[in-house]
Amino acid sequence: MLSRALKACGPMTPGMGEQLHCLCVKCGLDRDEVGVGTALVDMYMKRGGGDSVEDGRRVFEGMPARNVVTWTSLLTGCAQGGAHSDVMALFFTMRAEGVRPSPFAFATVLSAVASQGALGVGRRVHAQSVKFGCGSTVVCNSLMNMYLKCGLVEEAKAVFCRMETRDVVSWNTLMAGLLLNEREPEALQLFHDSRASAAKMSRSTYSTAIKLCANLKQLTLARQLHSCVLKHGFSSDGSVMTAVMDAYSKCGELDDAFSIFAVMPGSQNVVSWTAMISGCILNGNIPLAADLFSRMREGSIKPNEFTYSTMLTASLSISPSQIHAQIIKTNYQHAPSVGTALLSSYSKLGSTGEALSVFKTIDQKDVVAWSAMLSCYSQAGDCDGAANVFIKMSMQGMKPNEFTISSVIDACASPTAGVDQGRQFHAVSIKYRYQDAICVGSALVSMYARKGSIDSARSLFERQIDRDLVSWNSMISGYAQHGYSKEALDTFRQMEAAGIEMDGVTFLAVIIGCTHAGLVNEGQQYFHSMVTDHKISPTMEHYACMVDLYSRAGRLDETMTFIECMPFPAGAMVWRTLLGACRVHRNVELGKLAAEKLLLLEPHDSATYVLLSNIYAATGKWKERDEVRKLMDSKKVKKEAGCSWIQIKNKVHSFLASDRSHPLTDQIYAKLKAMTARLKQVGYCPNTSFVLHDMAEEQKEAMLVMHSERLALAFGLIATPPGTPLQIVKNLRVCGDCHTVMKMLSAVEDREIIMRDCSRFHHFKSGACSCGDFW
Repeated sequence: MLSRALKACGPMTPGMGEQLHCLCVKCGLDRDEVGVGTALVDMYMKRGGGDSVEDGRRVFEGMPARNVVTWTSLLTGCAQGGAHSDVMALFFTMRAEGVRPSPFAFATVLSAVASQGALGVGRRVHAQSVKFGCGSTVVCNSLMNMYLKCGLVEEAKAVFCRMETRDVVSWNTLMAGLLLNEREPEALQLFHDSRASAAKMSRSTYSTAIKLCANLKQLTLARQLHSCVLKHGFSSDGSVMTAVMDAYSKCGELDDAFSIFAVMPGSQNVVSWTAMISGCILNGNIPLAADLFSRMREGSIKPNEFTYSTMLTASLSISPSQIHAQIIKTNYQHAPSVGTALLSSYSKLGSTGEALSVFKTIDQKDVVAWSAMLSCYSQAGDCDGAANVFIKMSMQGMKPNEFTISSVIDACASPTAGVDQGRQFHAVSIKYRYQDAICVGSALVSMYARKGSIDSARSLFERQIDRDLVSWNSMISGYAQHGYSKEALDTFRQMEAAGIEMDGVTFLAVIIGCTHAGLVNEGQQYFHSMVTDHKISPTMEHYACMVDLYSRAGRLDETMTFIECMPFPAGAMVWRTLLGACRVHRNVELGKLAAEKLLLLEPHDSATYVLLSNIYAATGKWKERDEVRKLMDSKKVKKEAGCSWIQIKNKVHSFLASDRSHPLTDQIYAKLKAMTARLKQVGYCPNTSFVLHDMAEEQKEAMLVMHSERLALAFGLIATPPGTPLQIVKNLRVCGDCHTVMKMLSAVEDREIIMRDCSRFHHFKSGACSCGDFW
């Protein structure tokens, strides 16, 4: 009698359960009767809340005898309260006391395992279920759910195949799990199989199947399922209709999606609003997304963390600072998903400081937040900042994933990063066994190519089992920048043969390779193929590269014809490229035209004034050269100083022209003097035409000797053992005389010298350069 009365007590009858509990204690039934004690435990556990759960556990602990129903009530209550670790511990305590679990006990503990991702515990529970012959449908469904949430799809499929009877939950569980693990084609086939087996379609079936249509862009099937939803009376179900709306949005049918949204006011909630806003952003209708966001905030439904995260994906069109203000107002700035989306938005705008401020406010930073902060430093080219974040992440016990590793490796490819930093993080990727991940492999190929180690990049590229577009583009671009044009074109042909879909970056890299080798006809063919065969619209960067291809080869008339035929006005990049070529070919008139165009677009860019003055100086027009310099002074435009860097023993040493600030200045200049004397013995004759000042020949020769790249080279020669390769970086273009000196010294000193100037890499070895003197 009391057991039945206790079962009737619930949240709607406050105090009644406690009164009956007192009566049980008075009659001594709470300890003597297992049924009464179990009913008390069940009553307290079903109420939920910390106090009620604790009351239930106290009743449980005070029972002298407990059966499987008692244990199952306790397990269920703890699971509902979110105490998943307690559920797993209690299950094994129950087993230690010799109680045989029921199917519901197995289902409860497996649900807890799934929520925690505790695969090891899950396998033990699975073994227990086999031992006791608990292969019921409810247990098998729970096993599938556990394996799928732990990412073990094949194990879940094996459980499904061995099931004697399957219900609609079985089909739905496996289908949703396949969707969760991004195996959409298999999930779609399973859906068709379920229909063939005459399994009844539930609300969950429709939701999952329609989500599959959204992910696979299956518009026709989505429309068919929409008809079924209307036919079987699910049109008033908010979750199903939201899934239909989302499917139409992702299939590009925004008007249909909005029509559904407009007629479901009774079931509109924060999920449907967020889905509609996301659809607008996905289809490029940012104004409508902003309008919906404003209407949502003005109405009764308030945005949640997913709404804010979605709006922040449109941050390049909508200022993230505006959304940031709303986030602070509604106190969502501490949510990891919102904070991560916000700092990603700021990083896209190059606002590293704001991104770091947001990062510091995030509570319980997960690996995604850490990776986003690393990516921010990577995009800014701040290798030290990225490395410091990675170290702090490791100190807090957070294990990096492949995207974390790839971001920090990308940062190591920046010009200011030390040569060895990338190698150190390569070792880190091996330590965590991520070196074979596609994103990590692509980042390593790009990093080594951009840091001058083209052989290492090639080796990694050849070892890659799977290659993505980034990997192919990085290798082609690396070959092109290093002057290995033949290898760049060969790799492009391999990519073409492999059936990889190319993009604008691919063709940009190929045309650069043609440019650096003077392959004008080949470059023309690739540009034409990009437009006609691959339907890729050229950007300003592509046109600038073609201008460089023509003008570098001295075909300046064709260059002007090409510029005049461009579909949009030439930008600064195009005119700057032409101006640089006019300096090389000493074409004063065309140089003046290019400079005038540039000064209209970028009046404070020092490079324009310097290049024009150098053209005048190279052709002996000293008066015009002085006028350009005076114009610079009057506009307060400062010339960028030539600077070269060399890394020795993890320390970067920088040099300016005629620099005497280095601690080893005396030894450096002594080495310079000895170098010059030795070179003259083997036929070196200084080319003073590269000194663009009106002065005596002796003074010009002295200025050449003190160029920043030669100071860096002299230091490298005295600071490293004989035969050690040297790598130098310069912020400007290497001058022709220094290029000759580097070639000759590579033979005289028996050294490989790698130089990265503002245009490309030069590999000097045995008296020759990889550029073939065409740069």
